[in-house]
Amino acid sequence: MTETLTQRTDLRNVAIVAHVDHGKTTLVDAMLRQAGAFSSHGEVEDRVMDSGELEREKGITILAKNTTVFYSGPSAQGETVTFNVIDTPGHADFGGEVERGLSMVDGVVLLVDASEGPLPQTRFVLRKALAAKLPVILVVNKTDRPDARIDGVVSDSMDLLLGLASDLSDEVDDLDLDSVLNLPIVYASGKAGKASLDQPADGGLPDSEDLEPLFATIMEHIPAPTYTEGEVLQAHVTNLDASPFLGRLALLRIFNGTLKKGQQVAWARQDGQLKNVKITELLGTKGLSRAPIDSAGPGEIVAVAGIEDIMIGETLTDAENPKPLPLITVDDPAISMTIGINTSPMAGRVKNAKVTARQVKDRLDAELIGNVSLKVLPTERPDAWEVQGRGELALAILVEQMRREGFELTVGKPQVVTKTIDGKVHEPMELMTIDTPEEFMGPITQLMAARKGRMTEMKNQGTGWIRMEFNVPARGLIGFRTQFLTDTRGAGIASSYANGFEPWAGPIEYRDKGSLMADRSGTATPFAMINLQERGTFFVQPGAEVYEGMIVGENSRADDMDVNITKEKKLTNMRAASSDSFEGLTPPKRLTLEESLEFAREDECVEITPEEIRIRKLILDAGERSKAARARARS
Repeated sequence: MTETLTQRTDLRNVAIVAHVDHGKTTLVDAMLRQAGAFSSHGEVEDRVMDSGELEREKGITILAKNTTVFYSGPSAQGETVTFNVIDTPGHADFGGEVERGLSMVDGVVLLVDASEGPLPQTRFVLRKALAAKLPVILVVNKTDRPDARIDGVVSDSMDLLLGLASDLSDEVDDLDLDSVLNLPIVYASGKAGKASLDQPADGGLPDSEDLEPLFATIMEHIPAPTYTEGEVLQAHVTNLDASPFLGRLALLRIFNGTLKKGQQVAWARQDGQLKNVKITELLGTKGLSRAPIDSAGPGEIVAVAGIEDIMIGETLTDAENPKPLPLITVDDPAISMTIGINTSPMAGRVKNAKVTARQVKDRLDAELIGNVSLKVLPTERPDAWEVQGRGELALAILVEQMRREGFELTVGKPQVVTKTIDGKVHEPMELMTIDTPEEFMGPITQLMAARKGRMTEMKNQGTGWIRMEFNVPARGLIGFRTQFLTDTRGAGIASSYANGFEPWAGPIEYRDKGSLMADRSGTATPFAMINLQERGTFFVQPGAEVYEGMIVGENSRADDMDVNITKEKKLTNMRAASSDSFEGLTPPKRLTLEESLEFAREDECVEITPEEIRIRKLILDAGERSKAARARARS
């Protein structure tokens, strides 16, 4: 049988990629609305694709998700064309999700903010798309922003594409530079649900009534899926989900052949083994929900049930003539942190909390199933593990999810994952882009220099804002954001992406202030806190329970200090202890999980329970800490 390549003209698989907060999820909302995915009487929620609780709180996409848009507009020529739209994360820390998303599609819609232009994460996801030789459509979103600069953003995007294409020309064979630069441009406002091929004035809405120009551009420039006529079944597992009724669901894209409900197929595992399994349930995506279907053909993205241990990157293929597809590869982790059971004196106080090592290990193993960019390694202790990931944010999200699920944990300070190259220690680097008002240029330059950052480029936007680029060690960005927002009074925008490895840059001083530690167990009293508040800033409220070695505040000086925060006022026959006044007490600073991880030093860790987040010394006893410090100084 001669093999011929055939197209599925009724299908388009497209990923929407962009930097954080450039409007991907809002644009997908508008596409679903105009395609009639929402019932006319139903109440429509904003950002329906951000289905996770943490995604809604933080306003970012964490997991790559797909939805189906059924398009029957003018460009469909009387047919109904199925758009499988993949909403990918815009943050490099969730790069494993991006790589999986791109493995499912035949083209990319690059979304760029009409004011901010392309930012580091735009570069990150776009580089992945060009390396996969996917065609790109440029969408300039939020054209109605008052500070829009559409011409400048288009020019910056073209410069970015040219730079990435020239970088990749040596790595990627047959990269078509002409098609990369001759990409179509669509101007849109996702919030207003309008798009146009004609450039509007800065701050103006597109001159179209709907998103039809965007749909038409996708129809014309994103190729239809192709498959080999007569080839055996080949379906790649790109994501995992779970159903309370069906158990684990494997989301996969079919590249060749047909998949049917009840079919016996060969399951090609990561270790190279082949195992025959039965497809007990086959589900297709209809808008925002899944519905049972009988069969699916090449190019379709479907979910299957009935394979309990299936993993991302594996293949379902023909049982008689198996032809597995290559595994999905992702970038190496750059940041690690130690996660273990809660070892503080207050462990086990929360009712129904999960406190055992077995429960923590099972949860970390469960995370590995769906998160291909994560690694879990054993440590010297049987109740703690080293968890490696792309970035500080990705690891903090994992810890926050575990906290909300009822786990009690001890989490160490984030560290970098180093490599030894030619006998020398190399560390991961990040390319950091900072947008800030001109008046903060001095403090930012000073902050980055202290963290071993080298300025590689600086542009004055002519609007009172400057853009600076720094090449900085990844460990220099641990705890960076809090100080950065303080120095720029909340006005600065900073983002980064991985930029290879360089030789170890030397020691970095993260904090110029020490910690205030409780020197005994008890309850924090207003009397003690008022007398101690000149020493620094407190993290605990009056009446909070503390223990020896727990960090209760930040010292105003560089060294650590043990304080008695439980001291009570002496009782007399004139005045009762209850007459303590709170008037002279400065309100304490309550740290979030991310801020606590940033604040902790190497000899400190973060105690996390479903109800409280506390920072403590690794060694709680003051005498033992002094011995350990002297031993470190001698060595």
